[in-house]
Amino acid sequence: MSEALYPAFGVLLVDDEAPWLRSLRMTLEGPGAISNITALTDSRLVMGALDRGDIGLVLLDLTMPYLSGQELLARIAEEHPEVTVVVLSGLNQIETAVSCMRLGAFDYLVKTDEEDRILESVRRAIRMQELQLENKEMRRRFLNDRLECPEAFAPIVTSNKAMRSIFQYIEAVAKSTQPILVTGESGVGKELIARAIHTLSRGDGPLVPVNVAGLEDNVFTDTLFGHKKGAFTGADESRSGMVEQAAEGTLFLDEIGDLSLPCQVKLLRLLQEGEYYPLGSDQPKQLRARIVVATHHDLSKKKDAGGFRKDLYFRLRAHHVHIPPLRERKDDIPLLLDHFLKESAEVFGKKVPSYPKELLTLLGNYSFPGNLRELRSMVYDAMSVHSSRMLSMNSFRQAMEVQGEVPAEQAAAAGEQNVFYSCPEIPTLSAAVEQLVAEAMRRSDNNQSMASRMLGISQPALSKRLKLQRDGKAE
Repeated sequence: MSEALYPAFGVLLVDDEAPWLRSLRMTLEGPGAISNITALTDSRLVMGALDRGDIGLVLLDLTMPYLSGQELLARIAEEHPEVTVVVLSGLNQIETAVSCMRLGAFDYLVKTDEEDRILESVRRAIRMQELQLENKEMRRRFLNDRLECPEAFAPIVTSNKAMRSIFQYIEAVAKSTQPILVTGESGVGKELIARAIHTLSRGDGPLVPVNVAGLEDNVFTDTLFGHKKGAFTGADESRSGMVEQAAEGTLFLDEIGDLSLPCQVKLLRLLQEGEYYPLGSDQPKQLRARIVVATHHDLSKKKDAGGFRKDLYFRLRAHHVHIPPLRERKDDIPLLLDHFLKESAEVFGKKVPSYPKELLTLLGNYSFPGNLRELRSMVYDAMSVHSSRMLSMNSFRQAMEVQGEVPAEQAAAAGEQNVFYSCPEIPTLSAAVEQLVAEAMRRSDNNQSMASRMLGISQPALSKRLKLQRDGKAE
């Protein structure tokens, strides 16, 4: 398997001094891990190279025969404004630097600058170019309203519009080298999203998942970066870490919100510098994998409370995918129910049963604090005891009773308050009861048996009250 080029677009080095070009290329390919490089010593060939359309960044010398760097800079700005240009000059001249910036240069560097200074500027230029390409790609996809690789999302059962927008966003940023943060409540399917990202961006390489919750500093370092033989007591053999095992694929770090502060520092350094040191080694290794992280925590709140580093937070938020909870995509419940019924029937060796239409109404009025995972568990439990043609609703009701219709923590998170708090005048008891009954009937699709359970009264009592309301005799 050939190694993926970084960045996805070409980086063109232009300088008439061949030794300097070789030195610059070694710097970019070594410590910079930049591999998609083309070099030219003849300035007359630059515009032709750009016309081919695969160059995104140009590192341009100013003093050259035939065409000077400033002449080329002006032509690039006019004919290829989408290309980012970094000027590299042998002289530190303020007037020249200002002139170049006015012509559209991203940065002006002096060849005698330290290697780290040059690398940092090039990395920022690459990131800027990636953002421009991603924004262009997102606009195109959202305007066309189509998915180019729907097969990558096939394992995710949904027809929800918000989820489709998420898929379009993922397609647009999949080729980026920046990390992707996936957030959402427990059970919404964050790992499925991570797998879709992997399929689209690094599908030829391995997907290496690591749950980092509760890992101590040394364990985290050994797990991710590996160790050399003799690095510590018991290290009888060298071992590669998960970063190296991920190679040209994807490293998926789950439960990133539970990572300790010391471990956060090490992850930040890995993302910033693109290299790491196995335990006991003084030779750095390059990060080649795509990083995807996931958490059910609100990282913004953890950051504000001091539990998560701000610099790491903003580094991880280069791309952010938030998966909505099932209660916000209830149009997916029928699809998911059919999917889990088919899946569980195969597991238990049974025929896929039919179910009463009231089941969809029951599920549609439940808050699903455990999201898709909870619905799947409900269906599997129902199928395990199923023995007739029609699926029973009893196990679903029992599961909901155990959880409670609205868990306390969810009610608090939603800011639940007294429904009459903002009313200038409270309704009469008779009017309030009438409204409550009407709402229960609406939510149950006029099923009196279900509505009576919602109201906590018997079905005959509800039937009597409805008759009184129809006759205009309700008190």
